[in-house]
Amino acid sequence: MGTVYAEITLTNTGDRIDLRKGLITEAQVRKVTVQSVVDTGAATLFISEAVCGELGLEIEGERHTRIANGGRIPCKVTEPVGIRWKERDTACRAIVMPGLETVLLGAIPLEDMDLMVNPVGQELVGVHGDEVVALALVSAEN
Repeated sequence: MGTVYAEITLTNTGDRIDLRKGLITEAQVRKVTVQSVVDTGAATLFISEAVCGELGLEIEGERHTRIANGGRIPCKVTEPVGIRWKERDTACRAIVMPGLETVLLGAIPLEDMDLMVNPVGQELVGVHGDEVVALALVSAEN
């Protein structure tokens, strides 16, 4: 299977909170649309230092991350980042990987948005179709 890409929009979630509180305008919400590599072997969202800076993300800590060759490197961990693909969204902390050129969209945000890689079409698709799955509670009193 080849490399699968997905256009996603990343948003500073702190800005979204400030918007809801009326502290900033929609135009002041920092966000960036990027072409990401869908990496089911990665656990979470990996971003570059440049994307972290563009979004104005706060660093909440540091951890060592295992990379493909088995080595471990120190990486910064950000505050939660909003992730949107089509009509689906989620938020998770991002790992800021030194030298990274392309955003990696990993398994945890994929699962949270109910997405999977279609190996035949080499594309990102909804697990239960392209429509967002919504569960409705039905009263048993009928």
